[in-house]
Parts: sequence; C-alpha cells; structure tokens
Amino acid sequence: MNKQPNSPNPNAPSTSLDALAAFAKVAQHRSFSAAARELGVTPSALSHGIAQLEAGMQLRLLHRTTRSVTPTDAGQLLLDRLAPALADMQLAVQEARDMGTTPSGRLRLNVPRQAARIVLAPVLAEFHERCPLVELEIATDDRLVDIVEGGFDAGIRFGESLANGMVALPLTPVPRFIVVGTPQYLAEHGKPQTPQDLQAHRCINRRFPSGAHYRWEFSQNGRQIEVQTQGPLTLDDDVMIVQAALAGIGLAYVYEDMVSDALSRGALECVLADWCPPTEGFYLYYPSRRHQSPALRGLIELLTQVRGVRSTKPMEQLPPAGMRTPA
Repeated sequence: MNKQPNSPNPNAPSTSLDALAAFAKVAQHRSFSAAARELGVTPSALSHGIAQLEAGMQLRLLHRTTRSVTPTDAGQLLLDRLAPALADMQLAVQEARDMGTTPSGRLRLNVPRQAARIVLAPVLAEFHERCPLVELEIATDDRLVDIVEGGFDAGIRFGESLANGMVALPLTPVPRFIVVGTPQYLAEHGKPQTPQDLQAHRCINRRFPSGAHYRWEFSQNGRQIEVQTQGPLTLDDDVMIVQAALAGIGLAYVYEDMVSDALSRGALECVLADWCPPTEGFYLYYPSRRHQSPALRGLIELLTQVRGVRSTKPMEQLPPAGMRTPA
C-alpha cells in the first residue's frame, strides 16, 4: 500500500515547489546522498523534507531500504509528470535571468566545412562586433556528430541529416547538387542523358571520412537513383574536386553554388540538370531541452537576419567545403 500512515502536518510545505523538486532528484538518483550532494543539503535534511512531503500528501512516494531508494507506483506517476514540468520551469527561470545578460563565454559549434564557408564565414566579423565577449569555437567536421555527446552548443547540417529532438532553424535557400564537366571533356566524351550513362564516363569520385565512396544521387518525377561512379581520381576535398573538373579530368558532382562563377564564364557546363532537383538546405540546430545561452541567442539573431545570404565569391578563393551526406 502507498498510503502514508503518519498524520498530516497542516503546517508542512507538503506540495511546495522546492519539496517536489527535491523528491524528483531523489527519485531520479535513487539515492538520498547523491540527490543531497546535487542540491547542496545534508541527506538527513533531505530525508526529513521528503517525509514532510509524504505526510502532507498522505501518500508514500518512496520505498526506502538500507541499500536502495525506489519510487512507489504513486511516486513514479508523480515523477513522470513532474520531471518535464520542472525542466521547463528551470529553463524559463534561466532564460528570464538572461534577458538582460550580455553574451559572453565560449560558444562551441560543430559544422561541415561547406557550412563553415557558406553560412558562418560571411558573418564572423559582424558576430564578433555584436558579441565581443564571446569566444566562438568552430569545429569543422564532415562526419555526422552527436553534438550533445561532443559537448557542442549547436551544430549546422543539411535538414535531411538532423536528429530527432532538435530545434532547427533554416539558414539557406534550398541548394542543388549538379554534375559538371568542361566543354572540351563533353565534346570528346559526349553528354550523359541519364544517370546510368555516367557508368561510361570518367568521374571524379568522392571519399567520405569513413573511407566509403559517395554514390551520386539523382531524382526525377519521384524516381530515386544512386550511381556508383568510376573514374581515375578519388578525392575528399571539394576545392580539389572542382579544380580537377576544371582541368578536364572528368565529371564532378558538386554543390551548384560552388561552381556558379565557372558556369557563368563557360569554364564548366552542367549536365543531367533535370535529374538534379533542389535538396534540403542548411539548418542551425540545438537540443530542444538545452538552455539557450545569450551567446547562442546572439548568433541565432544574427543568422536569422541574414539567412538566405549565400557566398558570391569564386569558389577557388574560399576554404574547402564538405559534402551534404557524410558517412
């Protein structure tokens, strides 16, 4: 039975927020001593407070033995309802405190190289003007990284790569990945009419950090096709891939914005355009339950104001970029 045998004390803070929060800590830790350390109180004081809570509710919430503490059925039900509410209240209090706080401290981001070039590089100077006390740390990584496990405050990825439970902010218009080659190469080898025709072409292959080779992706009228291309060269750097295409080594599969200058001056031509629809754009994302620091909020406000702005500099003048679906 979960009924509390002791008579209720009408003066006890039976359902105060502090008492409920203390109960939640004990139930989550399954330990008075561990919960007491986190709350900064003594185990005996914490035990007394929980006893008062139980007396006020006329209900036993915890099973206590010399070796363990576990919630009763009623205690587990209360914990399941309390935990999300307490987390939301704690977040609300912290956000209210931060309303007038100047952004400061370290802000750690994990982004693919392509996002660093397209999204972050154009706004770095303005961000540091707005938030001079923030130490911004950007880790460029073309692998899919767990930002929580890695200790990052936020990340940037293509929308198709986002994990569940993340708050996502769209940053760029939808991009497109296209197949390009020099006019000389296409005159000598012909233009592929379907993705399958690429099997007969010299293609510049891409290798992921894992060592796997990227399969070129195409779609048309709902039909999805992946092609494992063949060719004389395999690279893991976008700058070198574009340079190899410009040198006439073969066909390349690249982000359209990276070769816009080469396309406009006729150094490269696009093929299979009907098979290369737009894909998901870049998103800034962070855990939905994590507190949004003033530093992160400052970056979000800046990116929100300039979202959709894309680099217009020739790709050859920019740092190397990464691929959209790293393995």
